[in-house]
This record gives sequence, C-alpha cells and structure tokens, in this order.
Amino acid sequence: MTASKKAKGPRRVPSVGPVAARNVLLSGMPRALGVRLVSITKKRVVAEMKVKPMHINRTGRVNGGALMAFADVMGAAGTVANLPAGYRTGTLESKTNFFRAGEGPVLKAVSVPLHIGRTTMVWQTTIRNPGGAVAAIVTQTQIVIPTKS
Repeated sequence: MTASKKAKGPRRVPSVGPVAARNVLLSGMPRALGVRLVSITKKRVVAEMKVKPMHINRTGRVNGGALMAFADVMGAAGTVANLPAGYRTGTLESKTNFFRAGEGPVLKAVSVPLHIGRTTMVWQTTIRNPGGAVAAIVTQTQIVIPTKS
C-alpha cells in the first residue's frame, strides 16, 4: 500500500437529506460560483448567484456555462436531499434551453423534481434575471447508486 493510500483512510459515506444537500451548496464549485442558498426542502431548492466578472462573456452577459453549472449544483442538491442512506449521485444528463442572456447583478434559480425514482431523479431548474425574465431552464437527470464500501 502506498503512503498516499494510507493517509487517506477509509472512504467516508456521504450523508443525505436536506442538511447534506445544504452542504452541497457550500462546497467547492458552488462556493467558487458564488451560489447562496435561500431555501431547501425535498421538493424545492432556491438559490441565488451573484454575477461576478468571472461569469461574464465577451458581450458582457453571463456565460452559458456558468448558468449550466449553477443549475447543475441545484439539481445535485435536490437529489442529495432525497437520497436514501448509503447512496450517492452524479449527473447523467443535462439539457439547457437558453431564452435570453443572463444578466446581473444577481440571478435566482428554483429547482423542482420532475421525477424522484429508485435509480434516477430528474430536476428542472429555472434561472431568472433580476427582473424575473427567464434566462434558462435546465433539465437534468441524476443517477442514484449505492456508495462503495
């Protein structure tokens, strides 16, 4: 066994439920994006993303990839809120419809489940500009798989 494997120790089983989902939105990528959780239940995730210079494309609008990443963490959080104990998740598929450019200073997203199943969950995230106009709707499928022991 290598020294790095010894240092890592046993694999941690991720927790589940709304508290664990809240932690999803406090982790690396959401924090880097500037996502701020507003509320979370098993049936609805609401968050905001303050538009930063790193989000802006060459036309001064929010880059589509930033919108997609925002929606991805929202769907992941919703899925984690609904996972059974001993399971984990990952994004299987994501489909984005862009309706208008994303604009700051703050985008708001609401994610709701379209399907909560035994092996997959499907979440729809609507991202709105400050005036309430829809910038994008993202539908993503999350896989539900047992955590490796």
